[in-house]
Amino acid sequence: MEKLTDEALLDLESKLSFEFFWKEANSDPNSPGYGLIRDRAPGLPNMASIASVGYGLTALAIGAERGWVTRQEAYDRALGTMHTLLHHAEQQHGFFFHFLDMNTAKQYGGCEVSVIDTAICICGVLMAGEYFGGEVRTQAQAIYERVEWDWYRNPETNQFYMGYNAEKGEHFGTWDHYAEQFMMYFLGAASKTHPVPADMFDDFVRYVGYYGGHGPIIHSTGGALFVYQFSHAWFDLRGKVDKYGVDWFENSVQASLANRQFCIDHADRSKTFGPNSWGLTACDGPRGYHGGYGADPNTTKRDYVDGTIPPCGAAGSIVFTPKESIAALQNYYTNYPKLWGKYGFQDAYNLDETPEWYAEDVIGIDKGITLLMIENYRTGFVWRHFMNIEAVQEGMAKCMGTQLVKHA
Repeated sequence: MEKLTDEALLDLESKLSFEFFWKEANSDPNSPGYGLIRDRAPGLPNMASIASVGYGLTALAIGAERGWVTRQEAYDRALGTMHTLLHHAEQQHGFFFHFLDMNTAKQYGGCEVSVIDTAICICGVLMAGEYFGGEVRTQAQAIYERVEWDWYRNPETNQFYMGYNAEKGEHFGTWDHYAEQFMMYFLGAASKTHPVPADMFDDFVRYVGYYGGHGPIIHSTGGALFVYQFSHAWFDLRGKVDKYGVDWFENSVQASLANRQFCIDHADRSKTFGPNSWGLTACDGPRGYHGGYGADPNTTKRDYVDGTIPPCGAAGSIVFTPKESIAALQNYYTNYPKLWGKYGFQDAYNLDETPEWYAEDVIGIDKGITLLMIENYRTGFVWRHFMNIEAVQEGMAKCMGTQLVKHA
């Protein structure tokens, strides 16, 4: 396709990503599921993702600010969504099921009660409340205060459980090492109703690795880029280090650069990989969705690599690696028209398949991290409003003992 200017491309991808959240929501005000947003499109028409709702509530603020919808339209959608979350969406102890039926707002497909997806939703809830104010803010606070963070904490390890199986009535797994969970600590520590100890932030394992001259990197065990992005979409960690001297924003910079370098180094193994096609992270692949796509900085570990690249990998790191991310997005848009659809970039592509494979769907969390991070790169809009919230400031301060540093 004809090349656009960087600003035009970012604007177009942002607007079309917003349209996913606007058009793929339940817009029937008489439905118990009003405002719930599909996990993906066009597939699985009745499955909403609670994380998609969190990104979508933030998208409403972005859309109103940019004039893609009127402020009143966005306010009404946000208020109706809050009502659904407060009164209809199935939950336990304030935590939502990972997936909900779009129409009934009940548990979908036997999924778990999810702490991380609830936290993503709460970030969107608080962001919408801060931006729109009024009754939206009142209901947002009620949704946040209902969450019993302490119910999801393992007192023996001082860590959050990974999930909760409602059918068995038991928690399972644990958030025992670094991943995307910072939002859980910050929101939980600041809760006025059901707080958890701020020192939960101290009790996850910090694996350290290096790759391609980049590091040290405190990393997850899979190396998927989303773990370095999701909490940063709302929480502005620029210029801050924690009590141990860790600069988590710079950690994400190094992780993004290492991920890109991995794709450069392995370009001989994949036609898809290269300096302008990088960003291994969870996404759809030729054989279905896979959460194991990644580039672990621990070079002794082999990752799940089959030549699949999602545009959201580079897009979600645009605040960390603007030059490299924009170059990748320009490459995808200009050279791979099959990767482009009605909501902007499709979820992923793979040139090693015969024939070449392009995802048919877009996924809410991937469109969400793309939209939020591009907006933060362009204007800092999400960071600016979200960081005004008292609980956000308090939670970060309690957990991190933050102090200011300067970034180059």
